[in-house]
Amino acid sequence: MAESDKIVSIITCDTEGRIESFNEHAEKIFGYTADEVIGKKRVSLFSPGMVVLGHVANWLKKARQNKNGYTTKSTFIRKDGTQFAAEFTCTATMKDGKHIGYCGRTKELVDTSPEETMPKTSLLTKIISIVAITRLPFLSATWIPIIASVVWGIHEELITMNWMTFTLVFLGGSFLHLAANTYNDYFDWTSGTDQINNDYFLQLSGGSRAIELGLITEKQLFKLATTFLALAGLAGLIIMLDNKVELLYYGLAGAFSGYFYTGYPLRLVARKGIGELLIGLNYGPLMTMGAIFAMSGIHSWDAFLFGIPLGLLTTAILWINQFPDSKSDEIAGKHHLVVVLGLEKASWGYLILMLAAFGSIYALYTYDIVEQGALLSLLGLPIALYYSYQVIRNYNTRELAGANWGTIGIHAITGILLIVGLEYI
Repeated sequence: MAESDKIVSIITCDTEGRIESFNEHAEKIFGYTADEVIGKKRVSLFSPGMVVLGHVANWLKKARQNKNGYTTKSTFIRKDGTQFAAEFTCTATMKDGKHIGYCGRTKELVDTSPEETMPKTSLLTKIISIVAITRLPFLSATWIPIIASVVWGIHEELITMNWMTFTLVFLGGSFLHLAANTYNDYFDWTSGTDQINNDYFLQLSGGSRAIELGLITEKQLFKLATTFLALAGLAGLIIMLDNKVELLYYGLAGAFSGYFYTGYPLRLVARKGIGELLIGLNYGPLMTMGAIFAMSGIHSWDAFLFGIPLGLLTTAILWINQFPDSKSDEIAGKHHLVVVLGLEKASWGYLILMLAAFGSIYALYTYDIVEQGALLSLLGLPIALYYSYQVIRNYNTRELAGANWGTIGIHAITGILLIVGLEYI
């Protein structure tokens, strides 16, 4: 038997990929010490990003379906960045009949080039990589307030529908949001915050992990963020040419918040509540007031108030996504309110945000800012109360992830019901 055949890396992880054991052969093959990775890193560290996005989920599925696991050949990455070909076997690990993780056995194929074993990258995987880098799904936090405010503005006879202007508003808001997402990722990575965070909920918290996966470099990510900001500025400039120069104030507020939320020297997210306040304002009142101004040239304080419920619901998304990141955020000096309050008190803060959001919808109706149809959105309240219970119950466990997803759903459902109620009831 060749010496290379005797060297088999054995790595175990939990169901989320967090490394639990790392044998001496794994140290030799991958170049990391066990102390560097156990409890601190995830197994995605060892594969090219496109392989992680396009193939790993399918490998794990096949491993769960076969008691003998799943074997394939692929390309892996060492600590020094070099790639190598290997045969890889993954098996699902069980305890008391419950699936608790995976065991991966990796044997280097010394006579095979990494190019030969590199899995093919499909068009779908390339699209997924773009979605991952930009965190595109979170754009609903921009789209819903813009659409809702325009529907409301038409019914209040503040605006007449101009599809060209609406398109510019929609694109400008989207580009500004994408700039904020990518600047956030850039600064969280360059500050070291993401590197010390191993407890994030994948796709929900802890950033996109795009740099860690090798999908994009630091320099490229900063350029991408700046490009998004420039595109938002261009959309705003075109609108401003229609005698709406004061739109600049809204744009500057959004650009300032998006950049300095995690950007130095201000790093507003770390300033004990300022970050949460900015999120609530930018994805609520300022978004709705700005959209109405862009469409009409009118500064409407009713439009500002109209955005409060959606701003609070977006703050709730941020709030709950800070839970799994709180330990690493505290170490990194990101003293947002969840860190300041602690998880138990912050779980009640989530309930307060939900009650405030739905209470403000009723208040808008009481003070004649919205018509009765807007109350259709209150159908989201039972869902909000259910997830509030889940947050209070599971604030310090991995079961919290369901409530993280649910909070995004509450924002979407409530926003859509608000739009439907305003338009059709």
